[in-house]
Amino acid sequence: MRGGILLTFLALAACDRLNMVSQRKYRTWDANGFLAQGRVEQGPAPGAIAKGDPGAPAPQPARIDMAMLARGQLMFTVACTPCHGRSGDGFGEIVSRGFPHPPPLYSASLRRAKGKLIYDTILHGHGAMYGYDDRVAPADAWAIVAYVRALQASAGIASAKLDDHDRAALGAGG
Repeated sequence: MRGGILLTFLALAACDRLNMVSQRKYRTWDANGFLAQGRVEQGPAPGAIAKGDPGAPAPQPARIDMAMLARGQLMFTVACTPCHGRSGDGFGEIVSRGFPHPPPLYSASLRRAKGKLIYDTILHGHGAMYGYDDRVAPADAWAIVAYVRALQASAGIASAKLDDHDRAALGAGG
């Protein structure tokens, strides 16, 4: 036992404390060949979203394609379904835990709302909803708006009006 304590003490005494205490200090703009950009200050990571950058709103896309809708569905699933539910009916998982019930996304007032209002609400919040500007990129917010519009367009459509392929995909039967 005493031998182990003595070995530990000797190992610690052998450390060069001076090198640990007095290391070279780098300043922000110093050159550094070890880092990727050759200097101490590194740029943002790829895909990083600047928090609260009001000068970087994404313009409303002129065209919506299937790739944008697929991205909107993915981002809606990640960011919106906990409160709004998968269908946008406002019965997400957190409502069952006592949080306020959000309005259904296919309500008449939200159908009439301009896309920019929905976009701003996603990023900056409204009422009990907090903003997602630190978690959702502006371009992804427009993709969510496109997906919400698709949900609104599909709400209330009778299964009889769907073709056989869509009816089978929804499990609506024939």
